[in-house]
Amino acid sequence: MRLINFSQLRVFLWVMMVQTGAAIQLLAQDFYFKGNKSKDAISFALVKNLVIVPVYLNNHGPFNFILDTGVGPMIITDPKLIDSLGLRVSRTLEISGLGSGAKIDAFIANDVSVRVGNAWIDNMPTAILKQDIFGLSNYLGTKIYGLLGYHFFKSFVVQLNYSGKRMVFGHPWAFRKIKGERVPIEIENSKPYVNIDIETAEQGHLTVKTLMDNGASHAISLERLKEEPFPVPASSISANLGVGMSGPIAGNIGRVSSLTIGGFKLKGVLASYPRYDDVAAKVILKDRNGNLGADILSRFNITFDYADNSIYLRKNGQFNRPFEHDMSGIEVYLQEDKTRRYFVGRIEPGSPADLAGIKADDEIILINFSPAASFKLDDINNLFKSADGKTIILSIYRDKEIDVKVFKLKQRI
Repeated sequence: MRLINFSQLRVFLWVMMVQTGAAIQLLAQDFYFKGNKSKDAISFALVKNLVIVPVYLNNHGPFNFILDTGVGPMIITDPKLIDSLGLRVSRTLEISGLGSGAKIDAFIANDVSVRVGNAWIDNMPTAILKQDIFGLSNYLGTKIYGLLGYHFFKSFVVQLNYSGKRMVFGHPWAFRKIKGERVPIEIENSKPYVNIDIETAEQGHLTVKTLMDNGASHAISLERLKEEPFPVPASSISANLGVGMSGPIAGNIGRVSSLTIGGFKLKGVLASYPRYDDVAAKVILKDRNGNLGADILSRFNITFDYADNSIYLRKNGQFNRPFEHDMSGIEVYLQEDKTRRYFVGRIEPGSPADLAGIKADDEIILINFSPAASFKLDDINNLFKSADGKTIILSIYRDKEIDVKVFKLKQRI
């Protein structure tokens, strides 16, 4: 899923595939190693807390895929791969998901072979979107072709070393002893769920059941409490929380006083409160309270062991980094052809950028007197949430004219 709100990044990808009322039938198969190999390791890229791995499809590639515990069947977001890989699509179905818009169409293919490192799977159940509705490449600053999830995690013990950007995966017997604190999880509908404890000013202590979604770059999203919308704290701000399969997700951003997973406690955690009709009302698993994302998970080096219904956590060097929301109000996206160009996708009403007169579709030419093209997208997003009161000077191009806009970052939550 594409996140449009850059401080909250990607909210979450949740997919319900329906064709005449029946869910897509998944083939019961696993990834495997050829020969006597039982373990492998590869490096990955980490962008906005998301793990991006090289994937080979039908012996072509590599293609950048987001490794996402929040998805079941593999999803190809770039429909151009149908022709370039010679894929045979068996049928079309409707995909309904989070967001306020309508359903979208997708193709189903069952003739896709997939390789990650030296691990293979044949005839991977795959949904191919007819349109790249997420625009992940523009909002992550690197070309993304899809998302890979459940079938990979259920096949192996998977260790994600966020600090070293390295993934080790293999058969359970290849791991003599797994380091870290064991935390039990439940696998339901091909997705992992974990119970965590939170403290809020209004609700006090709560134990909540959350989808463990490393493909969502927020910290935590709180959706439902006792079959009602999760109460939004008084000290929150309205925000665009992202885009789901069915369109934009509106809501609020606030904080929880603390969040505890296993024996680890984090304080002042940013929390999203999506509008009930956009998210909670559409979730099949009604006893879940929310979604635990990668702004939490990336603070650990994590081992996933689906077969044992467990994860193992070791905090890394990012554990104590502060939880900060965007302080500019600017959502930036990359348009890259022969040159790297940055544009304003959206402005938060009442934000510093809005008050400075910056508008959607403005092209950013200079950032603090340095060419915008010299920045990575992550660098820009980190700058815009770097320090309350920091002065930002942007040269923007609009209507064939260049203008200079100056504003100060403001911590709004």
